[in-house]
Amino acid sequence: MFQSKAEVLRASFLAFLLSLPGSAAITADHVAMYDIFAQMQTPSGDCMYEFDSDEQFYVDLDREETVWGLSEFSTVYGFDAQGALPYIARLKSNLRALIQRHNITQVPSEPPEVTVFPKNPVELGQPNVLICHLDRFFPPVLNVTWLRNGKLVTEGTSETVFLPSTELRFHKFHYLTFVPTAEDVYDCRVEHWGLDQPSLTHWEMQEPLQAAETMETVVCVLGLVVGLVGIVIGSVFIVRALHSGHDPRIQGPL
Repeated sequence: MFQSKAEVLRASFLAFLLSLPGSAAITADHVAMYDIFAQMQTPSGDCMYEFDSDEQFYVDLDREETVWGLSEFSTVYGFDAQGALPYIARLKSNLRALIQRHNITQVPSEPPEVTVFPKNPVELGQPNVLICHLDRFFPPVLNVTWLRNGKLVTEGTSETVFLPSTELRFHKFHYLTFVPTAEDVYDCRVEHWGLDQPSLTHWEMQEPLQAAETMETVVCVLGLVVGLVGIVIGSVFIVRALHSGHDPRIQGPL
């Protein structure tokens, strides 16, 4: 598979601002990022907008419509997906022209950093959501699947689009709704060009320490402490007796 950073064209206004001289002194209370990229692989492109690292909307290229992160956003903001489609088409055209006209050399792919964690504190039998976060990877080409006890799980899964960063890398979230049990174990299976083989990031229910075991441990610790205190007190009496000049075991005058 052939991929290079020159093959991914991106338009990021924030990245442009941060590249300007003196940008290191820029501080802001809020950051908005509007990101578009196009590539020859699947997905062929992406258009999304985020505010303070929260996704506000993205353009579904297959359905050619705007998808809002929360339905309430659509009542406050507006974005016509038809305006993004021609822009992505031009990016793809420019990309093809670059590949044909220039000798593009391959660069190493950067594999994702994967973390799996529950959305809420875990309680047996209570519905929850497992989150698989894939971070700092390039290019934006991934295959992610969920496994329960080693078997593929397809129901209750969802995912975000590829989310941008100012380092020309990407991150992404995959979700799995589940009901925790003591027996089930889960894996987030990730395939990426930067990996020699698929990676598995494991998660399972951590068994709480049993009350009986806890009480037994406390009793043992208390017994040890009492024993040590007895040894210390006995040693003090013996030392005092030796300093007094007579054997404490002998009663009365010699």
